[in-house]
Amino acid sequence: MTVEKARFNMIEQQIRPWNVLNLGVLELLTIVHREDFVPAALRAQAFVDTELPLGNGRRMLAPRVEARMLQELKLTRQDRVLEIGAATGHLAALMAHQAEQVFAVEPDAGLADAAKANLRKAGVQNVRVLQQGGASGLAAEAPFDAIVLSGSVAEVPAGLLAQLRVGTGRLIAIVGDDPVMQAQLITRVGPDDYRSLTLFETSAARLPGFAELPSFAF
Repeated sequence: MTVEKARFNMIEQQIRPWNVLNLGVLELLTIVHREDFVPAALRAQAFVDTELPLGNGRRMLAPRVEARMLQELKLTRQDRVLEIGAATGHLAALMAHQAEQVFAVEPDAGLADAAKANLRKAGVQNVRVLQQGGASGLAAEAPFDAIVLSGSVAEVPAGLLAQLRVGTGRLIAIVGDDPVMQAQLITRVGPDDYRSLTLFETSAARLPGFAELPSFAF
């Protein structure tokens, strides 16, 4: 099977059936080559419907999850975006085609270097990759029109929500614990007013550096 046939099958058999119907998003999946953002040893698995292991407990989100998150963000060319957990840079590259500026933070030095190299090879110039933790966001560059967490967390820190632009800022995060997690869209409609919408159920590897909820002992 050729790479282009595998890409076509990914879009038609995995992504479209997951209610990703936005033509702009689907076109981006043919322009930004996912296989160029996976480790060389996993290149043959680039289009498989699963998370890909990146080492140290990190994983690259499944294609359909990335595509659905991108669709739900509804980015515009005026948007400034913060991605937490850049991994190898694939989602950042996709968002860069729709937004004005993307800030992508990644705590793992090896992954941050890989993301920079991958983005440079892809000719993406409006993504700034920073090697640092993401739980506290990037207050120096706030407010953001959109924030996306490329992995799961127990809960979204209030400090991150406060970095959203008032009125239009939105955040997507995968929240909860296995076996059932939920992708949530949180919109900041007022200075202290946030609206939450559950988008879909999924499962994703934890992002490092975020606090876990205390467990209850009986």
